[in-house]
Formats: sequence, C-alpha cells, structure tokens
Amino acid sequence: MKDKHHPRRSFLQKSLIGTAALLSPTALFSSENKVDFQALANNLPLKLGIAGYSFVNFNIDQSLAMMKRMDVRYLCIKDFHLPYSSTVEQIDAFHKKLASYQVTGYAVGPIYMKTKEEIDKAFEYAKRVSVDLIIGIPLVEDLSYVAEKAKAYQIRYAIHNHGPEDKIYPNASVIMQHIKGLNPYMGLCFDMGHNMRDGQDPIKDLIRYKDRIFDLHLKNVTAADANGKTCELGRGVINIPAFVKALQKIKYAGSCSLEFEKDMKDPLAGLAESVGYFRGVVDSLGK
Repeated sequence: MKDKHHPRRSFLQKSLIGTAALLSPTALFSSENKVDFQALANNLPLKLGIAGYSFVNFNIDQSLAMMKRMDVRYLCIKDFHLPYSSTVEQIDAFHKKLASYQVTGYAVGPIYMKTKEEIDKAFEYAKRVSVDLIIGIPLVEDLSYVAEKAKAYQIRYAIHNHGPEDKIYPNASVIMQHIKGLNPYMGLCFDMGHNMRDGQDPIKDLIRYKDRIFDLHLKNVTAADANGKTCELGRGVINIPAFVKALQKIKYAGSCSLEFEKDMKDPLAGLAESVGYFRGVVDSLGK
C-alpha cells in the first residue's frame, strides 16, 4: 500500500543523486555515472544549504569537500571554522576558500549571547564577515537592545528555537511572542525538527510566521516529542513533501540549511541521502 505521508518510493530515483555523492570522485564524474549537478542546482527554486554545526567535527577544508561532493552551495558559518577574533585578512582568505568551492557563506551562528558586550561583538563580527544575517540566542531581557543593534547595522537577527530542553526559546510561537512588537529586523531561524519535538506543527507555524522566518534549519526527527532524534530527511515524522509545498506557497526566499545531528563524526551518508531526498521532492512537485 502506498504511504501518502512518506512517498519515498516515488523519490528513490531522485534520491540516488544524493547517494551518488558517496562515490569516489573518479566514479562520480565518470561517463557512466556523471550527474549534471549544476543544472539541477540552477533549476531549484529553493536554496539548499548546510548549517555549519553539521560539520562540528571537521575543519573547513573537509567540510567544503563534502559540500562539493553533494553540490550544496550555501553555508551558515560557525565560529569553529571562522573564529570571532578573525581579522579582516583572515576573513578575506576564508571567503576566497569558500569561493574556490563555489560556496557562499550567507550567515553566521548560532551565537549564544549572554551580555550586551557579547551582542556588540557578534554584530561587529557579522559586519566584518559581510553577512546580513545573524543566527542567535540572546537573553529575553536583551531583545530590545538586539533589535536596536540589528536596525543600526542593517543586519537581520534570527532567533533559533531548540525544543523542549530550551526553557527560553523552545518553539517558534514563543519566539514570536517575544519579538512581535520589535522592528522587522528581528525574526526566526526556524528549526522545524525542534519545533516538532516541542509538540508543535512545523507546517502550520511555517505559514503562520512566514514574514519573520529568515532562516530554516531543515531536518526531520524520529518522534514528535522530547525523545525525538534527528534522522535522514525522508525517514522521520515530519511530512517533508507537505512542508516543501508550504515553502513554495509562501515563496520562501531564505536558505533551507540541513542541520544533521546524527552520525556527526561520519555525516556524509546521511547528509547526501537528505540532499537527494529534498531535491527529489522539489523536482517531483514542480517548479
């Protein structure tokens, strides 16, 4: 019987694109196996990226090599790849390295900020890195200050939700209650998986808060409760085809960045499978 909620079989052929990334470079680009990843990427209406935390156990060269094999072109930059103390020269060299892999660093974070001094440093860091988006976790009492800085720097600020373990920002609705009266530079980094783990509906919340969702941590989870764990995109409880339809409906313009918190010392197989599944879903739904 066909499972209408998880139509994996219909996406199997497309998912092989992600699996192809696991071949050796020679095999991947041989005449028998060659896949036109660039044409595929150019035709996608949604930007697929990687949240830097997925590569916490790898240096930037190793991380970019994996991104190249999957042909993913957007990276949210974490400080273990580009420290907060980096000079302009170091940042320039970092961007040149990304460019050599045809990758764009589109945001920085998540960054935890417990003092106004840390907020100031984060905005100065983002300015030096030349991005217009910070993913952050500030204290509630500092939100007005963050909003002032975001407006002054013309840098959007997206608060990340972390599920039921997070007593401050467990889900998107809680964040929206805190920022609804603040300027439009304040928004969400919508972690759909953690939102689901907190008993929320990620599809309804995506549509409900579309104007304030600046970034998306794309993931699936094994259960809709605190026991849920990150899993490959096509294997969890979130209806990914319905979620992608919602992204298309709201004309989401941000990055859909995979945050893969499983097998973190060997993430390529799971990431590649998730990339292939996502591209298969998007392709099957049409442009």
